[in-house]
Amino acid sequence: MNSIYNLLLEEMEEYFISHNDKKFHADQLFDWLYQKRVNSFDEVTNIKKEMIEQVKKDFSISCLTLVTKEEDTDVNKYLFRLTDGEMIEAVLMRHDYGNSICVSSQVGCNMGCAFCESGRRKRVRNLETAEMVEQILLVEEDIKERISHVVVMGIGEPFDNYDNIIKFIKIINHPKGLQIGSRHITVSTCGLVPKIKEFMNVPYQVNLAISLHAPNDTLRNQLMPINKVYPLNELFQALKEYEKVTNRRLTFEYILLEGINDTAECAMELVSLLKGMNGYVNLIPYNETEHLTFRRSKQLQIMKFYDILKKNHIGVTIRREFGGNISAACGQLRSKKEEA
Repeated sequence: MNSIYNLLLEEMEEYFISHNDKKFHADQLFDWLYQKRVNSFDEVTNIKKEMIEQVKKDFSISCLTLVTKEEDTDVNKYLFRLTDGEMIEAVLMRHDYGNSICVSSQVGCNMGCAFCESGRRKRVRNLETAEMVEQILLVEEDIKERISHVVVMGIGEPFDNYDNIIKFIKIINHPKGLQIGSRHITVSTCGLVPKIKEFMNVPYQVNLAISLHAPNDTLRNQLMPINKVYPLNELFQALKEYEKVTNRRLTFEYILLEGINDTAECAMELVSLLKGMNGYVNLIPYNETEHLTFRRSKQLQIMKFYDILKKNHIGVTIRREFGGNISAACGQLRSKKEEA
């Protein structure tokens, strides 16, 4: 059954009109769902009972159930079961500027990045919009606090599920939906060039992050198969066009893997690649997993890499580490549960 959380406000209005009901009932139902946070249609009191019975026939109100939660300092990792039995993850991170959630966009992933636990297990299917929206709702319900920032950087390649991602952004950004500011929403892609070009014309000031992880084609081909389809030259042509159209700053995600992409030579190549770009590099200490042989770069090497970028006037941050004591790597908790 279709989830009510799949509907934009405009689609909900059309639904009520198609049942010879009042258009403003869509506003009221949106309010019950996203402001009052009802868990049952029976809690809705200002729409006539016959109409609510019709809504109950046509829509479900829940498609996720919590399987398990792991907690560490300032981070919770959630494993959810979908109605078809598949499982996905979401991660809550507490920052001084508010609560941030990393949501999944697919069950599994077809991009096959060598260092990624999600990519080790192939895509089963795309998530529906509702299944992404509910990750936020259920985590907010658990922590009894508002989530102010969203990153679509969990299991899956968001641009491989493009239409549902755009719908998700519209719902969580809507003033009658979750009211999350567009500048507080970040979508990450490993480099699907046609979708980057499409995304640059979306009328929302949503942030774009590029999973880069290598400064040259040879190394990126080894780590990220998508690079064989859209090599760096093609990717950066699209990103420069994106900058011109949107005037928005890009984030370049760069996971540091010991002895592979963390050398001084790699840092200098990255400087050359990013020269003149309106963006910054987010260096990510690697979360090791038992199924993959990659190792986290030593702290001294991370700082050397950081210093080279900084001295060459490339904006750079080191991502604060979360979840070192739990299954924090993307897809790790799902794998642990399903492969136990």
